Amino acid sequence: MAEFNYETEIDVRFRDCDMMGHVNNAVYATYLEQARVEYIEDVVQEPLMETGGVVANLNLDFKQPIDYGDSVTVAVRAGELGTSSIPLEYEIRVDGEVAATGETLMVTFDQEAGEPTPMPESWRERIEAHEDR
Repeated sequence: MAEFNYETEIDVRFRDCDMMGHVNNAVYATYLEQARVEYIEDVVQEPLMETGGVVANLNLDFKQPIDYGDSVTVAVRAGELGTSSIPLEYEIRVDGEVAATGETLMVTFDQEAGEPTPMPESWRERIEAHEDR
């Protein structure tokens, strides 16, 4: 698998934390979402709200806590593209240490028809070029 060649920085907000001062587990999914939006908008070069992409699956594995005041780096890479699917893999890092890993399966979706639709070829080309394939 290729290295991660897309990263974004996220500041931990006070509201992200639970009563123990750790980032709440549900917020990790929000960090993936923020990284996914930036990846799609930067790589595909279209606003995510206009792409018709939906998340069909989400997996997270927690390795260590993230605390208030930490600066988080989320690394993103695309896996093998399907006809309408974009699998994305993530590492959430604090000070270079992996705090969590995750995966999402994003599907290009026709909202009017209510079903998956083939990914535009321009997206495939941009993602493949970004991932050096």
